[in-house]
Amino acid sequence: MSVNLSIKNAPDHIVERLRKRAERHHRSLQGELMAIIEAAATEDRPLTPAEVVAEVRKLGLNAPSESAAMIRADRDSR
Repeated sequence: MSVNLSIKNAPDHIVERLRKRAERHHRSLQGELMAIIEAAATEDRPLTPAEVVAEVRKLGLNAPSESAAMIRADRDSR
């Protein structure tokens, strides 16, 4: 059985940040809120190293050498 939840008087700036977050994750606002609630409800243990690596890969960070190259390029541009 599912239940309808409601949040009243949410500040506009919070709602806007949630909308932008939903857009980044290619979700509707409701889908993003459900993902946040599911994550909060299942957070009983710390992530394993493999899960951390999977989360980092989702961000598109491939290797430490990539970040070193970005820092080097930034320094060289000054």
